[in-house]
Amino acid sequence: MTEQGTLRVAIVGTGAIAHAHAGVLALDPQASVVAVADPSPVVRDAFADQYAVAGRYDSLDALLAAEAVDVVHLCTPPGLHKDQAIAALRGGAHVVCEKPPVLSLADLDAVLAVAREVGREYAVVFQQRTGTAVGHVQRLLADGTLGRPLVGVCHTLWYRKQEDYYAVPWRGKWATEGGGPLLGLGIHQLDLLAFLLGEWAEVDARAFRLDRDLETEDTSTAVIRFANDAIVSVLTTALAPRQVSYVRVDTTLGTVEVEHLYGHDARAWRLTPAPARTGGDPDATPASWTLPVDDEPSGHTPLLRAVYSALRSGDPLPAVAADPHRSLELVTAIYASATLGRPVTKADLAPGSTLRDGFLHGIEDLRPA
Repeated sequence: MTEQGTLRVAIVGTGAIAHAHAGVLALDPQASVVAVADPSPVVRDAFADQYAVAGRYDSLDALLAAEAVDVVHLCTPPGLHKDQAIAALRGGAHVVCEKPPVLSLADLDAVLAVAREVGREYAVVFQQRTGTAVGHVQRLLADGTLGRPLVGVCHTLWYRKQEDYYAVPWRGKWATEGGGPLLGLGIHQLDLLAFLLGEWAEVDARAFRLDRDLETEDTSTAVIRFANDAIVSVLTTALAPRQVSYVRVDTTLGTVEVEHLYGHDARAWRLTPAPARTGGDPDATPASWTLPVDDEPSGHTPLLRAVYSALRSGDPLPAVAADPHRSLELVTAIYASATLGRPVTKADLAPGSTLRDGFLHGIEDLRPA
């Protein structure tokens, strides 16, 4: 940290998502991006020029050897996250890591163990948890105002083409991306779903390769039973031309819905009371359900603001960036259930279970011969 209290920041990986980080950091007068690392000089220098970053390196190791930084942002392919996070933590920096955090629950345990050992924080970017509206809805569900959750839907219907998105060498491969759309795309909505409904209990799933030429799946389905016995149907695919992200929870007192694509605000949310709650008047929505007028969308801005506030104060990480286990557990359970051909329970993923060591690869290939 500089004498003025400014946090010295490094960004590793200068592709598309790094711009979301740099744009937010540029608005923080107490954060200064002093270095970047990327093996591609062309991409690295263009990024560094755009954000006026002096330190430019071809690897994280070279950056850490030359720079004293307080925070390292990992915007790299998922297969690199574990080793890079541990290197940055042992180098004395806090880490802000793009999702997915790592490629197994065992790797996540290892990174968090190092963070505790060295007294640094490991914050994971799950920005769907952020925003004024989702915070309001989560509280209404948690305190029982919306009644008992019964059933739900969690859809990630996105479209990723073979010739551009999956032409990137590390995508669609188990060793480097770690999984298919379930891990790389759907984990956002799974994380949002778990933020709303809490702990899960059981998963029954299947995974398919319907069209894309990948090692991983391009589509998966699952039924999740949560600890509160709510039942949610999950569909994740990279094959849907009309893209939408949709989460719905039906409770004893009403319906909660959010429909968006990559981010939501109050306009994306809808709360519909059950007829029994309103006496049949569809306009008689309870006042406590009303979404806040002073609305901030979900995104990197509220997440990084909350993370940096905690780093400066020494407070625990905020809920929007702490405990990435739950969504990674759900991904692990879906892949395991699809492979084993049976439901997978939370107990199946307890410490010591071999299922924590990596994602199983049981994909049904239904592409035409």
